Order: sequence, then C-alpha cells, then structure tokens
Amino acid sequence: MFKHFISLQWKAFFRSSSFGKSLGLKIFMGFLAIYFSIVFLLLGLGLYPLMKNFFPEESPLSAVNHLLLAWFAIDLGVRFMLQTLPVINIKPLLTAPIKKRKVVNYVLVKSLFSFFNFLPLLVIIPFGITNYIKGEAGLWPVLGWMVAVFAVDLCVNYANFLLKKRFAENLKALIPYLVAAVGFIALEYYGVFSISDAFGSALDFIVLHPWLAIIPILLVFSLYKWNQKILESRFYLDESLRGKVEQANTQDFGWTRKFGDIAPFLQLDLKLIWRNKRPRTTIFLSLIIMGYGMIFYPQEIYQSMPALFVFVGIFMTGIFMINFGQFIPSWDASYYSMIMSQNIPLKKYLASKAGLMTFSIVVLTVLTTPYVYFGWNILLINISCAIYNIGVNVPMLLYAGSYNRKRIELEKSPFMNYQGTGATQWIIGLPLMLIPILIFWLVNKFVSFQVGISVLVGLGILGMLLRVPLMNFIEQSYKNSKYAMINGFKQTGD
Repeated sequence: MFKHFISLQWKAFFRSSSFGKSLGLKIFMGFLAIYFSIVFLLLGLGLYPLMKNFFPEESPLSAVNHLLLAWFAIDLGVRFMLQTLPVINIKPLLTAPIKKRKVVNYVLVKSLFSFFNFLPLLVIIPFGITNYIKGEAGLWPVLGWMVAVFAVDLCVNYANFLLKKRFAENLKALIPYLVAAVGFIALEYYGVFSISDAFGSALDFIVLHPWLAIIPILLVFSLYKWNQKILESRFYLDESLRGKVEQANTQDFGWTRKFGDIAPFLQLDLKLIWRNKRPRTTIFLSLIIMGYGMIFYPQEIYQSMPALFVFVGIFMTGIFMINFGQFIPSWDASYYSMIMSQNIPLKKYLASKAGLMTFSIVVLTVLTTPYVYFGWNILLINISCAIYNIGVNVPMLLYAGSYNRKRIELEKSPFMNYQGTGATQWIIGLPLMLIPILIFWLVNKFVSFQVGISVLVGLGILGMLLRVPLMNFIEQSYKNSKYAMINGFKQTGD
C-alpha cells in the first residue's frame, strides 16, 4: 500500500500544472540542499578537533552532549518555521477500501525521510566514528550514543507535527510557551538551574549504559502514536469542510476615512492584513525584525563598517515594506479582475499601497529610535534609510509589482510557502538592499560619513518630489500589464 501511495504522489508531482513554472525554484532548492549537506558533513568531520580545542580538559563526546539541548531547541524552532509537513489528498481515498490508519501511517513514516532528518546524520555518524577511532569510547557506547541522539532528533520531528497542528493557525497561543522557554534560558544563564547540563548528563549515562538508548526510541514511538491518534481523529471530509466557529471580527478601520480618496483602498488593505493569515504574519515578522540591530550594534567589530549599518537600517525600517510590497498586487489576486472592471482610478489604488508602506516605515523608524543608545550615528543612519525607503524603494516595489503574475491564497501558512514567488521577487531584492549600501559605501570611503548620510536623504527627498511623475509612469506600466496580470492571477496551480 505504501508503494501505491508513493506512486500516486510521484504522478501528482510531475503532472501538476505548476511543475514547469516552479521547476527553477525546485532546482534552486536542490542546490541549497547540496550546500547544507556539505556544510553539515564538514561540521561532523571537524567537530572532534573543535571540541578538543575549546574543551581540552573534557571528553569531546561529553562536551557535545552538554551542547545538544541547545541544538535540538534551535532545530525545533527552524523546523516549525521552515519544515513543510507531508500531506496527502484524502478526498479520493475516503470512498476506497483503504483503512485510514494506513494512510496516516504513510504520512507519518514519510516525514522520517525529511531532509531535516537527514542533515543530523551527517554530523552524528562522522563524529561518532571519530570518537571510536580516537579511543574516546568503545563500539557499543558510540553506537548507543548515535542511536539515542538520532532518536531524540526524530522526537523533534514528531514534536514539530504536534506544534504545527496546535499553533500554526494561532501563533498568539504560542506566547506562553515562549515565555516559559525564556524563563528556562534565564535560569540557565544566571546559573540557578542548568537544563543543558542535566540533559548532557543523561546522554553521558547512555554512553556508559548503551542499552538505555531504548528510552529515546520508546519516546519516538510514543510521539508517533500521539500523532497517529490526532490525524485519525481528523480523517474525515467534514473536518476540512467545517468552518471555524469564532466571534465575528467587526473591525472596520473607520479612522482611515481621514486619508481622503485613498481611504477605501487603505481600509481594504488593512482588513486584508488583519483577517488573513499570511499577510498578518508580515506584522509579527516586522516586530521581530526590530531586534535585528542587537546582532550588530553592540559588537565592536562592526563599528568600523557603517555601510553594514545601512543594510540594517534599510532592513529594519523597511521590513514590512519589503514583505508586503514585493507581492503587490498578488494580495488582491482573488478579486483583481473585479477591481480592473470597475470605474476605479488605478492611481488611487497604487497610492493607497504606497501610503500603507510609507506609514509602516514611519512607525518602524519611531520604534527603532531606542537604538540611539548605541550612538547618534545609528539614529542618523536609520532615519536616512527610512527617508530613502520612502522616496526610492516604495516606488521601486510598486513598479516591480506590475510584473507579478502569480496569485496568493491568503489563508495558507506563510512558513516555507513560496506561493506567489517568481523571478520578480528574487530580482527586486538586489537593488532594494545593494544600491543604498553601495552608494553610501562609496561616498563614505571617498568623501565622509556626513556626506554619505546626506546623499541617502537627498535621494529619498528627490523621490518624494518626483512622486507624481513616478506614479504616472508606474500606473502606465500596470495598465500595459493589465490583462497579463488578470490571466496570471486566474491560474490556481502555483
């Protein structure tokens, strides 16, 4: 039966209407897979000497054991954001004489062959073999350790299943658990209680008693059965057809009326963001990215590289602009043909998008002003990047939108979701980020920091002054692409 399921999915993959259109993306993902495989293999080969260098008085195997809890925590976070769970269309199977447990088992077993489960083996096996060759542990202790660590990784795989089912639809419900995780990290940091040491000691004990590797294996089996029970309870057509019963959202954003002619469009955009999963995620992501500066600003090594701070400034003040703007007008794909058939001025439609992105830049700039703590130069760079974003990058994103041809389903999960992504999205990212960095770097290197800031501000102000002719040019580009865009948005195979 498993062979039959694999055959069906293989045919669905190659016969999909989107296969040819997304082939380039699949090839790109293949190159990424090869790259990360090489990186993890090199890590596995070099982990033993690294541990010897950083922990000379401790066994490399024991040193790694005390770091593995952090590894698995990061692994779970990355899986939650990026790993796509295996799915199968159950509708045609409901009328076939196939037990639902077989279908559920196929989905759960298929997840074991995820690329995320393959990568740890490239570290675990070389590192374990090296420890055996170097005489750090015997054959059975090394085998027991490898089995135990890989079993814990599979536990992370099935725990991600549970998290996706529980929290992917409602990220706010994840907040209490994140607070608890931060609390445990604080206990670890201040030396009150070390969870990583307790976990490492447990793995050290398994090395001494290899037969105890059966415990994480039993834990994998328990999580498997838990997922099996949940999936079987949802193995009904009614489960997917039944709507969620929840309180109606009556938010009408009446305050937008003060914005004049663009108010109706701005109101629609805000409702679209507020009521749909994928655009709403751009808000949460923007708030998270505000902490991006903490990676660079406190580090002495970056203080002599102000061009890098320009990248951070463009990124932090324009993250909503980038995430939302690169998919204009794909957000409105489901009713774009209706908009184009109405007596609606296209310029006002585009002006509302520009107004929303400009407003987001202003808000994010204000929220990132506390970074002035690290120096007035940081504040100047962020403000100049914000002005540049408003004057140059906003019109650039609007113009790039006239080449969008792929629709977006608003309620699909945003994680590892490339729907709506085409060549336009890959290309537009380069000038958005690289041009201001290159301009500032050249002026700062050959003239001065102050002049570099002034040039960015000047370009932004020039873009604002030329907004009317720029919007006329962009409007004409949308009109020229009108029918191609409507036809593209009708395609549902992306």
